Amino acid sequence: MEHTYTTSSAFLEALQEAGVTYIFSNFGSDHPGIIESLATGRKEGKKLPEVITCPHEMVALSMAHSYAQLTKEPQAVLVHVECGTQNLGGAIHNAYKGRVPVLIFAGASPYTQEGELPGSRNEFIHWIQDVPDQRGIVRGYMKYENEIRTGANVKQVVHRALQIAQSQPKGPVYLMGPRETMEEETIPVPVSSEQWKPVAPKALPPQDVLNIVGDIITAETPLLITSYLGKNPNAVRELVALCEKMAIPVIESVPNYMNFPANHPMHCGYQWNTPEQNDLIKEADLVLIFDSDVPWIPSKNKPSEHCSIYHFDEDPLKESMPLWYISSKRSFEVDSYTALQQLNEALDHAAIEKDTFNKRREAISFYHNRKRREEEKAEDSEEKEITPEYLTACIREVIDDETIVVNEGISNYETIYTHLKRSRPGSILSSGGGSLGWNGGASLGAKLALKEKKIVNVTGDGSFLFSVPSAVHWLSRKYDLPFLTIIYNNGGWKSPKLSTLGVHPEGSAKEADQFWVDFEPYADLAGIAEAAGGAFAKTVQEPAELKTIIKEAMNVVEQGRSAVLDVHLPRVSGKNLEKGDHLKKGQ
Repeated sequence: MEHTYTTSSAFLEALQEAGVTYIFSNFGSDHPGIIESLATGRKEGKKLPEVITCPHEMVALSMAHSYAQLTKEPQAVLVHVECGTQNLGGAIHNAYKGRVPVLIFAGASPYTQEGELPGSRNEFIHWIQDVPDQRGIVRGYMKYENEIRTGANVKQVVHRALQIAQSQPKGPVYLMGPRETMEEETIPVPVSSEQWKPVAPKALPPQDVLNIVGDIITAETPLLITSYLGKNPNAVRELVALCEKMAIPVIESVPNYMNFPANHPMHCGYQWNTPEQNDLIKEADLVLIFDSDVPWIPSKNKPSEHCSIYHFDEDPLKESMPLWYISSKRSFEVDSYTALQQLNEALDHAAIEKDTFNKRREAISFYHNRKRREEEKAEDSEEKEITPEYLTACIREVIDDETIVVNEGISNYETIYTHLKRSRPGSILSSGGGSLGWNGGASLGAKLALKEKKIVNVTGDGSFLFSVPSAVHWLSRKYDLPFLTIIYNNGGWKSPKLSTLGVHPEGSAKEADQFWVDFEPYADLAGIAEAAGGAFAKTVQEPAELKTIIKEAMNVVEQGRSAVLDVHLPRVSGKNLEKGDHLKKGQ
């Protein structure tokens, strides 16, 4: 039987030519053309992206998200009309805010209903799923969105979409195509992917390099703040060189990568919703901000009015954030790796006495070491309860520097970054966004990208539930993608409680200890993974058994089976149950 070359055939070829390895798919009635072209391609031995069947769209996009973070290669997600588009949910927000390149394709209801064209309406759902503006559902979260209207130029549209997705600031793109268009017979069109490379990174103007270097040399108390510079491991190397050379301390503010080695004496801590003024920020006479959305929260913690600020970012205007500004001397739309190379080269040729910064280097090292001692003290276990600090320290002892940590700890973000002390670029990831549920799919995507690495997923109980764990662990078993999940289970959503107390510290909610955020009766969270994917599942309540069980779970993962540890921390409601009471409550 001779097979027809269609728009769907050309679309799949374009993905392959553009370097897309996987299609994370949730197929529907709008995808017969694509399914047929995939089957034909397999029959003919044609090289096309591999399909990963995802039972939930949130998981599909989260997989593509972390895969792109680790490999720098954008992947494709295929979903079903406007319903599947909406079911991507917060994963769209995460990809956009995290500046992660991914191509999303959704079908669309057929636009003919009497059999005028191949693919015309033949199911009742085609009327119900026909909406006025399907692209509008995601328009506010896409760098680019378009409709495929013909097979004659579908390859150009796909390559253009991926070129935009990969050009700084990177981000998701969205294409849609109705059934008739995707079934349309067409002819192959040769397209060179070399002509669709991302736009070259931007550099600093030469005169500005000299001005910035001059300010760095003369600053008495400089400080550098970053959040996502670590997306490029080469930029981390350049940042370390700059800070070592000039004795500049570093703070990671709301990081979603390993931006600066935690064991380096110039590393001076992390901050999220820090309620007090940071001394280093307050005392700085020069602040260099590299790749940060929230370098500080002005109502609590900011530089003095006499401080000079330089802002370097691939997205310095933050145009997707209606309210955003900092009082910077200059802002530069620039690639951080390129800018740091320029600054380091200029400093190498500047007249600098090497001994000039020794005193400052010693003072910062002392500050670093003092903070480390305070952190170690906080890791001491309590006799009756497992604290987040102790749990994180136990995880640190079990993993190695090559392990990839996926972090969606939410109210424990700062604790996890602080006490894991990651020092290798790429060894810890967060979504970069604020929509919970990324962790499960992200762990699968990380394992798919780096199959030789161990993957550890640290997550809150709320974010674990948001991640659709039944779909996640079905995928883990089906595609042989084992990883370890450790749930920081405080019995509810702690972050809304903290937010309420931040605004109403002595209010009625505190007085009654009523925040409507607890998860009673408690579910058997690890059991969900066991039922859906055969995962090793255990609930942990005793500090004395924690390290042993983490090691046991890691051994299980190394043997090819996922593991989930539901670790009970002090409860968010403040109503501490006796050990074993969770079993009576339904766990």
